Amino acid sequence: MSEPLRVGLVGYGLAGSTFHAPLISTTAGLRLSAVVTSQRDRQDEVRRDHPGAQVLDRVEDLWAGSEHLDLVVIATPNRSHVPLARAAVEAGLPVVVDKPLAATAADGLALVELATARGVPLTVYQNRRWDSDFRTVRQLVADGSLGRVHRLESRYERWRPVPGSGWREHGDPAEAGGLLYDLGSHLVDQALQLLGPATQVYAELDRRRPGARVDDDVFVALHHAGGAQSHLWMSSVAAEPGPRLRLLGDRGAYVTFGMDGQEEALRAGRLPGPDWGQEPVDRWGRLIVDGHSEPVPSLPGAYPDFYAKVVPMLRDGAPPPVDPADAIATLTVLEAARRSADEQRVVTLPGAGR
Repeated sequence: MSEPLRVGLVGYGLAGSTFHAPLISTTAGLRLSAVVTSQRDRQDEVRRDHPGAQVLDRVEDLWAGSEHLDLVVIATPNRSHVPLARAAVEAGLPVVVDKPLAATAADGLALVELATARGVPLTVYQNRRWDSDFRTVRQLVADGSLGRVHRLESRYERWRPVPGSGWREHGDPAEAGGLLYDLGSHLVDQALQLLGPATQVYAELDRRRPGARVDDDVFVALHHAGGAQSHLWMSSVAAEPGPRLRLLGDRGAYVTFGMDGQEEALRAGRLPGPDWGQEPVDRWGRLIVDGHSEPVPSLPGAYPDFYAKVVPMLRDGAPPPVDPADAIATLTVLEAARRSADEQRVVTLPGAGR
């Protein structure tokens, strides 16, 4: 048996402690070897939750011991993604970067080009591709249950009417905060995966909460090269969320309400194991064909699949679980959405006429 691949995790906030460390530590072939966090309370959490991991105050200490690592995971605030990932690449260390890869498509592309030139694997943590509802809808599209899809409606809506104090609420564009970059990174990625490249973007970005410094109520419309449309909503001020997904085709429709349960489970301290990601029957979506509606069993949510695919990427040169080129495509759409909202017009993406 090969020795487990040694993973260094940079950051132990929500992303590091909830979405990365539990999955790394339960993935066959990986071992969480080191965690970088300067905050004492978070250091104590690491020692409690992952007693076998070394706790480091500074990321420089991680680079100094790079020969003892096989992978670095960047789970820090958005503005630090590129410089930290660049340092990992320059140290010759494969890297996973939490979404969004960068604050701009240009910065993301430069990072990807550096990794390619150095021959260092790089991938982006787009975990919502493994949501139960999205896995289910991809299957319905693939098997033709809906016919030719012409519209996707997708929402991440919640009720958080008072702005928080974290970096995501800061107005500095370098932070890449706000809902467009936070939840929009997921919704746009899913839309592009499901319906293909976008050619035009229209967006409305609003600040609804008193004192808000970032967008907290967002609508983005995409026209896809294949002719379909995506309508995407993200909101912190939705007291009554709409359907999570509504997909319309020329044969039928699919609609589902409520969020995938994996985040809730991870926040509650549950670890992947038997029955992970199973959705209860009352959360199943419904397929509507010729006026007849029936429940569709949801495929299990599968966040562990991301890191399970990282192992062969590192050992065998297999494709990454998320192609970094997809992250650049998403960032290009997000930048176009911001420009659309600022200029109150539809933005045509480069190459759309080809």
